[in-house]
Amino acid sequence: MKPPPPSPPRQSNRGWGGALGRHRAFACVLVAAVVAIALLCLFHGAAFGPTLRRRHPLRVRLRGSQAHAPVPVPNGLVLSSLPVCDAMHSELIPCLDRGLHHQLRLRLNLSLMEHYERHCPPADRRLNCLTPPPAGYMVPIRWPRSRDEVWKANIPHTHLASEKSDQRWMVVNGNKINFPGGGTHFHTGADKYIVHLAQMLDFPNGKLNNQGNIRNVLDVGCGVASFGAYLLSHDIIAMSVAPNDVHENQIQFALERGIPSTLGVLGTRRLPYPSRSFEMAHCSRCRIDWLQRDGILLLEVDRVLRPGGYFVYSSPEAYASDPANRKIWKQMSSLARRMCWRIASRKDQTVIWVKPLTNWCYMKIQPGALPPMCGHDDDPDAAWNVLMKACITPYSKRVNKVKGSELLPWPHRLTAPPPRLEEIGISSKNFSDDNEIWHSRVAQYWKLMKSEIRKDSFRNVMDMNANLGGFAASLRTKDVWVMNVVPFMESGKLKIIYDRGLIGTIHNWCESFSTYPRTYDLLHAWLLFSEMENQGCSLEDLLIEMDRVMRPHGYAIIRDKIAVINYIKKLLPALRWDDWSSEMKPKEDALSSGDEESVLIVRKKLWDDEALQVS
Repeated sequence: MKPPPPSPPRQSNRGWGGALGRHRAFACVLVAAVVAIALLCLFHGAAFGPTLRRRHPLRVRLRGSQAHAPVPVPNGLVLSSLPVCDAMHSELIPCLDRGLHHQLRLRLNLSLMEHYERHCPPADRRLNCLTPPPAGYMVPIRWPRSRDEVWKANIPHTHLASEKSDQRWMVVNGNKINFPGGGTHFHTGADKYIVHLAQMLDFPNGKLNNQGNIRNVLDVGCGVASFGAYLLSHDIIAMSVAPNDVHENQIQFALERGIPSTLGVLGTRRLPYPSRSFEMAHCSRCRIDWLQRDGILLLEVDRVLRPGGYFVYSSPEAYASDPANRKIWKQMSSLARRMCWRIASRKDQTVIWVKPLTNWCYMKIQPGALPPMCGHDDDPDAAWNVLMKACITPYSKRVNKVKGSELLPWPHRLTAPPPRLEEIGISSKNFSDDNEIWHSRVAQYWKLMKSEIRKDSFRNVMDMNANLGGFAASLRTKDVWVMNVVPFMESGKLKIIYDRGLIGTIHNWCESFSTYPRTYDLLHAWLLFSEMENQGCSLEDLLIEMDRVMRPHGYAIIRDKIAVINYIKKLLPALRWDDWSSEMKPKEDALSSGDEESVLIVRKKLWDDEALQVS
């Protein structure tokens, strides 16, 4: 804090020769010393402790926003270190931190699961420090071995192994945790359960993909995502969803295994997916009260199901004969019938409902009936921080007429122009050109990394600014999956990504992402930093967030304006992203920004014990 200015000098005091002059000189020297020490601490680590709480640890941007006057980065500056968070924050998920709820005294309705929804810290509560790995962390076991085993040191939580021992979720074996493929309602293995579902629906050859017509599945309350893991061999990709709840770190286990999954909950807000995204939704003893609030949660599942989509429900209510379960079954059957769902198959412990193909049944719903039809002003694709509604979303005139989604079987739908392109004003030619451009770009990226990567270097990939999903589509021949993240301002593009048979989510990169630390092998950021700068959000915060979600020895591909790349390069040593790097000037194409661009590819270091010490 700056000391108060001295009182105005009297006329009798001349220059610095008197006592007052000596006091002034001492004060100036003291202020200069304080400023020098402050700058030294700012640029050389966590002298104030490892949990330094600041909105902008550097307060440096290229042009900054009017709200925060930036301090330019000195031309020759290369920052050597950033603060490291306390070890207690090694699994920090900033927007899902329930400790923050208590600190901010948030009034959340626990019965509506609001405490499992996103509540991001305000600026003065953010931990702007690098998230450390747990003690003994090792480079993750690579896919496909990782489906069945992970290092215990990377996720030192064994509670589920004992709690679910009779269901074969996971087993602790020495320094590893194994996953036998079991689940609450498929003790003999997810692979056999999946074949059973296909047989219930009379699909050819016991394949649940139904000759490519089922591609996207939503697995609600997924546990450690073994159902999604074994769907992959059927050419089906599941978005496995579960909250950060009492079942310790189930999504962290899923991502460590290399299975597509994310943190989420059916609470008060819509899932961050557009309408008609999934051919199937699945709940195996997912512990959700589907009857609450006039069936609002089941109606949310209905919103994201495609015409003719299936809801697979394996739970005691579907087969148990005791009075309590029979009562729930009767009420749930009534709700499904009023939603115009019909039972496609019911056998053993499972019932499968199917959603109608047209509006014919909806047109017979009487005024005042529950659930009602959604109003004409309701946008079924709006999904970022939008409250759920207990109403049925009817189909558009086009969907009602064609009696379906018009999508080709997988994998043909990946490159064919989706019917919903016209809803976001993009032509089929622009879509095809986008595919070709990204195919060329990805080939250039892989050429740059060729000398450094192996066949199994990547499994979990995130495209942070996915546009139409062209980057992910170009990785079709790689053994990877891609979380396509669409900025909330362009959320309509996510429906195209799902129509292509890919998965993704809506997000605002001014906030933290809903995932555990160290969950992605490769991050791709195309013009994302320029967009964040235009929004007035912190580029430093975005870099620290990228570091949080990127695995040690993981890579980041950053394609942006040259000024942005030059700025990021100054921070690489501080982020410990200087294990390896390469830079190139890309060819201009139809997706170029108009300004000169550069591509920077970097690899994050695997921290050793010395690196974990505060610099």
